[in-house]
Amino acid sequence: MKLKKITLENIRSYENYTIEFPEGSILLSGDIGSGKTSILLGIEFALFGLQPGQRGSSLLRNGKNQGGVVMEFEVDGKEVIIERMLKKSKTITQDYCAITVDGDKKEISVTEIKDKVLEILNYPKEFAKKQNLLYKFTVYTPQEEMKQIIIQDPETRTNTLRHVFGIDRYKRILENISFLSAKLREEKRIKQALTENVEQDKLDILAKENELESKHYNLSSVEKELFIKTEDRKKIHEERESILLKVEEKKELEKEIEKTRILISSKKDAISTNLKSIERINSQIKEFGGLRFEESKIAETEKQIELLKLEKRELNEKNLDVTSKINSLSLKNQESENLKDKLKRIEICPTCLQDVDPSYKANVVNKLESDITENVKKIQDFALEKKVISGDLLRLEQEISSKERSIQELKILKVKMVDLKDKQLRLKELDELNNMFKKDIEILEQSTVLLKSSIFSLSKYDSIYKEKQKELDDALKAERIADIKVAELRKEIEVFSFQIEDLKLRVAKLEEIKKQLSYITELESWLSKKFSSLVNSIEKNVMVKLKTEFSKLFSEWFAMLVEEDFIVKLDDDFTPIIEQRDYEIDYAYLSGGERTAIALAYRLALNQVINSMLSKIKTRDFVILDEPTDGFSEQQLDKMREVLEELDVAQLIIVSHEQKIEGFVENVIRFKKEGGISRRV
Repeated sequence: MKLKKITLENIRSYENYTIEFPEGSILLSGDIGSGKTSILLGIEFALFGLQPGQRGSSLLRNGKNQGGVVMEFEVDGKEVIIERMLKKSKTITQDYCAITVDGDKKEISVTEIKDKVLEILNYPKEFAKKQNLLYKFTVYTPQEEMKQIIIQDPETRTNTLRHVFGIDRYKRILENISFLSAKLREEKRIKQALTENVEQDKLDILAKENELESKHYNLSSVEKELFIKTEDRKKIHEERESILLKVEEKKELEKEIEKTRILISSKKDAISTNLKSIERINSQIKEFGGLRFEESKIAETEKQIELLKLEKRELNEKNLDVTSKINSLSLKNQESENLKDKLKRIEICPTCLQDVDPSYKANVVNKLESDITENVKKIQDFALEKKVISGDLLRLEQEISSKERSIQELKILKVKMVDLKDKQLRLKELDELNNMFKKDIEILEQSTVLLKSSIFSLSKYDSIYKEKQKELDDALKAERIADIKVAELRKEIEVFSFQIEDLKLRVAKLEEIKKQLSYITELESWLSKKFSSLVNSIEKNVMVKLKTEFSKLFSEWFAMLVEEDFIVKLDDDFTPIIEQRDYEIDYAYLSGGERTAIALAYRLALNQVINSMLSKIKTRDFVILDEPTDGFSEQQLDKMREVLEELDVAQLIIVSHEQKIEGFVENVIRFKKEGGISRRV
């Protein structure tokens, strides 16, 4: 990894500032509080975001609502740009994240961008949930934090280094072995409980198979019995059916007798009815015996009616003429009366408009009255004439009506005479019909005698049928009992077969479980006795190798920083052991410079061990040292040149306010703070 530049916007003491980083060794120089550490915190934030427990207020500039970092670096020839933003609301949170790889920009979540960074830096995946441990111990660990690691209790320090070295997996493996072994033992107990009755199940299968064979033998016997019973039932059924035909034949003959009896009765009823009809007809013939009918009287009477109707029409026409004349005279008298009234009231002639002479009016009135009197006399004459005509019309009506009644009576007499002939014919027919009925009755009575004789000969089959029906019922009952036995045996055989099959499947499964039990037993034994010991041995050997390498490098780095006759090494808990003239010196009794030398040597040795173990990580050639010479003497400061040359990394960033360090590096970037704002000098 090679850092190229970083832009800080409202991060701690920076408002909006970009710092470019050259290759080689770089010193970030300046007074305490000038903003050097803020750059390191910005780099860490750009790579990994806010850490658990880290507040956004530790990065966002006071009084600002948002800020962020844009960092550009190179990995394996790829240009990578990371953008992270902070936003203030109720709390300060990460608001925006984006990553650009070779110009391909993606806006992704906080978790996704961290995973992407770990992938780019080729950090092992197990470090995704370990905050920034690997970064801190390979790239950047503040000097004071390293001192805290050294003075921690041995167990905490060992566990921390296990995480850093990535060998905590052995501890997890052992824990998993213990958990898996417990599970296997539990599974073994369960399978042992399941298989303890498998031999008894095998014996049960043999017993049931023997019993099943016996039931098959019994079934054959019962089926043979059922066959015999069925054949007997069929034979009795056939015999009963043949007898039933005779019984049915008898029933049919009885029906025929009943039908014959009904026919005889109906024919006798018909004869009786016919005799009554003959008696009635003879009575009617006697009643009409003295009647005589002449066809010419009807024609003569009809001719007389026609003449009377003609005379009536003439009188009607005459009556109509007289009535018309009376009406006409009455109308003239009415008009004369009206005119007479008008003349009495008129004074001036409406035609000539001259006065009307009274004598003239009197003459006209007299004339009108004379006419009225003459007309009245005529009306009276006509009225007398009309009265005579009306009398003649009434007489004609009576004569016509009398003649028409005579014709009606003659026609009725004619019908009666015709009916009398029909009745005489009907008498003859009824006599013939009664004679025929008597012959039929005689024949039917003879047939009845024959039918009764046949029925008598068939009567014996009724009792025979009842006996056969009882035999059939008994045979059906016996067959049904045998059938039930067969069905019960078949069901028992089916149940036994199912039970045997079920037991066989169960035994097969239990045999498989026994195989699994054997495998689980072997596996649990191997895990507990062999694999667990092997993992312990591997972990121990790895830890010994790490401690040996770590201790050797720690001693070499410390020797470069301190010339006195100190001997330093690490014990099994990676605790620094400091000896001087065969006396062990406690870390707390060392001088400030010596403690710093111990921490720096521990830091550099740890960095080398991790990079050698995790040789594929992309931060191997990138190291940050924050105030590595705090408390150093002038002589120790001079030793730093040799230390920095020995590091041999592609890019080294040192944060220090020691001016002497400037001569040991290739690039110097100076910072100062004015008015609370940091910037490059």
